[in-house]
Amino acid sequence: MSFDSPQHTEEMVRRIRRDIMDSYDEELEMELDDGTMEALSGQQTEAQTDEDKAARRRYFQELFRLQGELVKLQDWVVRSRHKVVILFEGRDAAGKGGVIKRITQRLNPRVARVAALPAPNDRERTQWYFQRYISHLPAAGEIVLFDRSWYNRAGVERVMGFCTDDEYEEFFRTVPEFEKMLARSGIQLIKYWFSITDEEQHSRFLGRIHDPLKQWKLSPMDLESRVRWEEYTKAKEVMLERTHIPEAPWWVVQAVDKKAARLNCIHHLLEQIPYTEVEHPPVQLPARVRHDDYIRHPVPDEIIVPERY
Repeated sequence: MSFDSPQHTEEMVRRIRRDIMDSYDEELEMELDDGTMEALSGQQTEAQTDEDKAARRRYFQELFRLQGELVKLQDWVVRSRHKVVILFEGRDAAGKGGVIKRITQRLNPRVARVAALPAPNDRERTQWYFQRYISHLPAAGEIVLFDRSWYNRAGVERVMGFCTDDEYEEFFRTVPEFEKMLARSGIQLIKYWFSITDEEQHSRFLGRIHDPLKQWKLSPMDLESRVRWEEYTKAKEVMLERTHIPEAPWWVVQAVDKKAARLNCIHHLLEQIPYTEVEHPPVQLPARVRHDDYIRHPVPDEIIVPERY
């Protein structure tokens, strides 16, 4: 088949469309992870009314539109050499990971990367508290999304007794100056708190318990957080009051409705950064260079992955 033939052109159009649909299916796979089996199985439930399906279509339409804007934002960050840090805090199962996935889904991982630090090891516990976070801060033209951050000290460490009263107070003395220093260095810091109700967290935890694909998300610390709900509430209130500064204010996302929370957060994030669309020159795909003496050698059968599907 000639590269210039109508048949080849039609085949290329079909392949491009298929590739686009595969890309959109990534979001459907995430929806499957959220528990909406109907999305891929084609099955319908009594709860899936026409209104539900229309709302779902609107969600996808708006999500894809916002993700297109995020790509424009990414281009502007690279071109302007802007530096952005976005913190995502909230109770366990509040939906932080879900919105981070949607933000980064279409972006270049070399530009927008996620920092999700584990608990500090023995050596890190002897360092200056902020030290292990500094290496993850962005260089020019980068966006870093922290899935939990230095605010662990104001939350889980305080509630679970992993820090002393002196360390807790020192954190509140230091963090405003630390964040002001980041701002002076040219880093834009955006802080989100995802807010859910007691009942909603209880429901999401039950979902994790009964879903074998999600059980890994439920740690002993998560279970203990249910017992200490009110202590976490008090710690959150103190944190917001003592670290809400003009250089890095807190923004609270109402997150009981997961999909609305994602759209609201992304829309708000786009409003915080003064990006403009970057013009790109048209891309011309060069013709492949062919040589008469080139011979493609066959791949040995024993190293080919079996085609089970």
